Amino acid sequence: MSEQGQGGGYPLPLLPLPPPLLPPPPIGGGGGYPLPLLPLPPPLLPPPPPPIGGIQPRRYTQKKIELSDGHFVYDCPVPTGLTTKVPFREKVVYDCPVPTGLTTEGPKRANEFDEARYTACTCDPDDFEREKYTLRQKTYKRDTEIFIVITMYDEDAKLFARTFHGVVENIRELCKRDRSDTWKEDGWKKVVVCIVSDGFEEINISTKAYLSAIGVYQEGVVKKEVNNKPVTAHIFEYTTHFCLDPENMKPVEVYTPIQVLFCLKEENTKKINSHRWFFNAFGKILKPNVCILLDAGTKPGEKSIYHLWKAFDNNSSIGGACGEIVAMKGKYGKNILFNPLVAAQNFEYKMSNILDKPLESVFGYITVLPGAFSAYRYKAIANQIDPETNEEVGPLASYFLGEKLHNQKLNDQKIKTGLFEANMYLAEDRILCFELISKRDESWLLRYVKSASAETDVPDKIIDLIKQRRRWLNGTFFASLYAISHTFNIYRSKHSISRKILLSIEMFYQTYNLIFSWFALGNLYLIFYILGNSVAQYANWELILYSGLKFIYIALIVFQVALAMGNKPGSTKLAYIFSTLFFASIMIHMLVATGWITYISIKDSQVKIDGLNLKSVQNILSDFNFRNIVLSLLSTYGLYLIISVLSFEPYHMISSFPQYMLLVPFYVNVLNIYAFCNIHDVSWGTKGEPKKKKVHDEKEKVDTKGDQSATVDVPEDADEEYEKVQSILMDPKTHDLGELKERQEEAQKESNAKFRTYLVSSWIFSNMLLIFLITNLTSTSSSNNIYFIFILWSVAILAAIRFIGSCIYLILRLFTEKIFDKFNKARKDVI
Repeated sequence: MSEQGQGGGYPLPLLPLPPPLLPPPPIGGGGGYPLPLLPLPPPLLPPPPPPIGGIQPRRYTQKKIELSDGHFVYDCPVPTGLTTKVPFREKVVYDCPVPTGLTTEGPKRANEFDEARYTACTCDPDDFEREKYTLRQKTYKRDTEIFIVITMYDEDAKLFARTFHGVVENIRELCKRDRSDTWKEDGWKKVVVCIVSDGFEEINISTKAYLSAIGVYQEGVVKKEVNNKPVTAHIFEYTTHFCLDPENMKPVEVYTPIQVLFCLKEENTKKINSHRWFFNAFGKILKPNVCILLDAGTKPGEKSIYHLWKAFDNNSSIGGACGEIVAMKGKYGKNILFNPLVAAQNFEYKMSNILDKPLESVFGYITVLPGAFSAYRYKAIANQIDPETNEEVGPLASYFLGEKLHNQKLNDQKIKTGLFEANMYLAEDRILCFELISKRDESWLLRYVKSASAETDVPDKIIDLIKQRRRWLNGTFFASLYAISHTFNIYRSKHSISRKILLSIEMFYQTYNLIFSWFALGNLYLIFYILGNSVAQYANWELILYSGLKFIYIALIVFQVALAMGNKPGSTKLAYIFSTLFFASIMIHMLVATGWITYISIKDSQVKIDGLNLKSVQNILSDFNFRNIVLSLLSTYGLYLIISVLSFEPYHMISSFPQYMLLVPFYVNVLNIYAFCNIHDVSWGTKGEPKKKKVHDEKEKVDTKGDQSATVDVPEDADEEYEKVQSILMDPKTHDLGELKERQEEAQKESNAKFRTYLVSSWIFSNMLLIFLITNLTSTSSSNNIYFIFILWSVAILAAIRFIGSCIYLILRLFTEKIFDKFNKARKDVI
């Protein structure tokens, strides 16, 4: 049987034909196919049309591959451009034969620089080890110290290159640590980079070309079916020493080899399923010490991976850690200067990293380790066998329960599968953190590592931010309810009594914050109401302005509910921009009112600039408005400034704080209302639905001896394929498929709609009741309203608690790093 290429040409003739009078013209726009040794006559059929974009069709040769234990595993040759300059190969002078008694039986070890191994996996990730699949590192008998996963969906090559390049730079830094017992020059053998792409049809064509360019992926060998079983994941393994520059997509030689494991899932089953492949399939084979999670587009900072790993190495009780997530500011900070949304998010991220994360780290329980950049000790999150039910329980079991809930594959009647649980698992990383610190008979802690950082892009448009925060807010709310309601699980762990007390205090702190966030809608309106009434007592113009703004405020709240209940954000973009601008103007009025009250308070105290003395200061402090409004606000935002200076990061207070203040009503009113009114939407972010799969006509065969085999399309010229994928990277727009990414959402279920009705009604009614009670049963003056004073000082006290926790963290970080460094040095001297 003759071999036939799949590039759109004609079958080779079975018999030689006489030469033509003239050579055949070239085909296509890129130089045509190579001319044959013997010229052929012109074909009778018209020539095939030129390929789109000038890219020549790819030519493959079918090759028969024997199945290994029923599994399709093939070592693909890689382009010579990726192998001719491997520095580690040049150090090998001669392979000396050894006696057969000293060698272990097993599969022949392939050259990891010359061949990329492809495995067509047909099982679920939970069955990967049970089905006797394996990975190169186990074959090579290498120990894995750090296992890094990069999850992606349809991110383009530039976003992926940003992350991969950062990882490569970090691995190179690890190998430079000559005095380390763990790393040194061959430290790359202890690091495996796993790339998991969500969906065969969803992966971006430029990203696929990037992976091909570094030798990790080959198109022709992919199989869709093995032994009549559909392939669930395409797994490529290759040790590369190349990466591409994120800016110009030109190859950058890295003389530190990188062990890459690329898993291209056949179906689009979301990010949590990608993590299941990482932890349950590959993690069980490699048994790593530390697992690091990254999202495509997030760039780890210099030495950040080392600093994360060092935290685990220094303290054996740490089960999870995270670094600082930094908002991408753009060149010269242009994103912050010209986009208030980015500036406000930058302030959020900074204050969370300066106040919230350090406080939680001191307690030992960080409520969420961001999936974009975090690390876990594999032993800490591994499941346990419940002696009563003989089933696997533990952090990973609880973490992956969310996948079954969202896919509606759970039929166990003992487990609730309502909308509460579905929303709870929108923040599955929060569930994982709580299950980790409350793990039965264990005493794992979570830590914040300030010296590790990663840069990520944030939404720069209102609609994108609304969609993102819908999932964040709903997931956080229900996951917090779950953690608070299961606080007593902490007491089944092996934490010390003092640690359990600290964790209980933190849970009380989280409860207070949760209640405060529930009534944030009503509290913000009450502050606006009381400030407006207080200023109106001193100025007639304020009474007119305040009356108009109060009507607009209430109308905007009703408008937000109507927008969120019956429309998608994308179709009401102008309405949301309009609402944001009006809420910002209301915030300006509130700030002016606060300044006016401060001025009136000082004026009533009859203080003169040239007569400032102890008595005049006492008069100022005795004034009710000044003491409760001005001092509480100064203590809140003053502490923000002080702790920022102590952390040597005060710049965001100048560049981002004003924008954040103006957008506070947007955060409280617009984002909260949209999130609660769309509580029935339990989708993850804005990722599209699975694309329609292409049909591949491939079947495995069984020969007369009973051996199983499969055919695979092997590129006739790997170097030619390499040049083609590089052309795609140089001009990815030419090859854009132009397919729509957004898909129509599923129809709302009746039970979800009912749950949403009850929850939204309870939320709005409770906030309206609070407003009614405060505005009718208490004084409308800021100086006599007890609840108004309670709100202001509650905010100040919460800020003070975070300030104290952050200061303790800075002190502990200063001393513990020195203590652990001395301890490790002494340990090395003893050894």
